[in-house]
Amino acid sequence: MSGRFLRASGLHADIEPDGRVPGSYILSIGGAEQSHVDLHDPSHVFYEYLRRIANVIDLAGPAGQPLRCLHLGAGALALARYVQATRPGPEQHAVELERELLDFVIDRLPLPAGTDLTVHIGDARQEVVFGAGTGEFGAVVLDVFAGEGAPGHLASADFYAELLDILAPEGVLLVNVGDDPPLNFARRQTRALAEALQARGAGPDSLAALADTGMFSARFPGNIVLAAGHRTWPRDWTGVLLAAGPHPAAVLTGPELEAFARR
Repeated sequence: MSGRFLRASGLHADIEPDGRVPGSYILSIGGAEQSHVDLHDPSHVFYEYLRRIANVIDLAGPAGQPLRCLHLGAGALALARYVQATRPGPEQHAVELERELLDFVIDRLPLPAGTDLTVHIGDARQEVVFGAGTGEFGAVVLDVFAGEGAPGHLASADFYAELLDILAPEGVLLVNVGDDPPLNFARRQTRALAEALQARGAGPDSLAALADTGMFSARFPGNIVLAAGHRTWPRDWTGVLLAAGPHPAAVLTGPELEAFARR
């Protein structure tokens, strides 16, 4: 498939078939893999950290029932496709900085039939402030940065508090944090999200971190998913998520998570 030039970043986006998984495609930007989509089975989430996010979304409402979702940083819309496949019919919104990217993705990798997706082009924080979909969301997914190069206005307690403001009472905010050892950025984001929860009247027991077990040793690069909401983290979710994987799986909450954040 031919590629597309992205004016905001000056990078080139390509979509190519994944020879390992029939019916699947990989979106690369600037030569780096960004997203994986299985057109034959949109419920198949290939990347580990996205699978962990999808597993939390599974718990965010009654199984099979629509869940209103906001995706900040859309990539190839793998999670939007997953939500449509597993919870048919929800209203979804996606915010993407690169104007050309989502047109390219949707043209080359059509969304599942029945998908109700509104696309907003612009900076994630600005679009949230100015109403990227009014009302509350059952799930908000922030997946726009990795490591120390993250835009400061997005990697802040203030922005996390703004996201909590548009989250439904029993909704879940999911933040993908990519980082390298010694994970100083991931620790700072954990503290920032805890600060935002406190500012909105929730305690540290409303926050969890999910990753491969080895990530919390701070010896490996990778992704940690932070999950938060207005209510106390449901204890039964930890067991379900540990069983769901990908394996080896770890879910930190309470004192364990606080120790990781302060280390």
